[in-house]
Amino acid sequence: QVQLVESGGGLVQPGGSLRLSCAVSGFTLDSYAMGWFRQAPGKEREGVSCISADKGNTFYADSVKGRFTISRDIAKNTVYLQMNFLKPEDTAVYYCAATRYPVSLSLVPAYYDYWGQGTQVTVSS
Repeated sequence: QVQLVESGGGLVQPGGSLRLSCAVSGFTLDSYAMGWFRQAPGKEREGVSCISADKGNTFYADSVKGRFTISRDIAKNTVYLQMNFLKPEDTAVYYCAATRYPVSLSLVPAYYDYWGQGTQVTVSS
């Protein structure tokens, strides 16, 4: 059974950092591509970053490029999102997701098959 469990969210001041984790089970990270998404109140879910299964290639939304870093530890079955220089507009519920297409580098939510429950990130002074 596929499961994704996010952790690491919280309240942080502008300019601060957080690291989100997504522990997965039921598949391996070298077979499913992974993505991070976020959804703020009243807004659509948007893609933040993704990592392919085969080579670990990464892709970022323009809004987070240079500030966020996606990575994975295949042995631990965990994907990370390191978020630096956080801004108030980064406030949202963050979700990790998995797609059965290993070479995927898509930030389109509809391409993903499995989702975690989300973790809240609030950036505020």
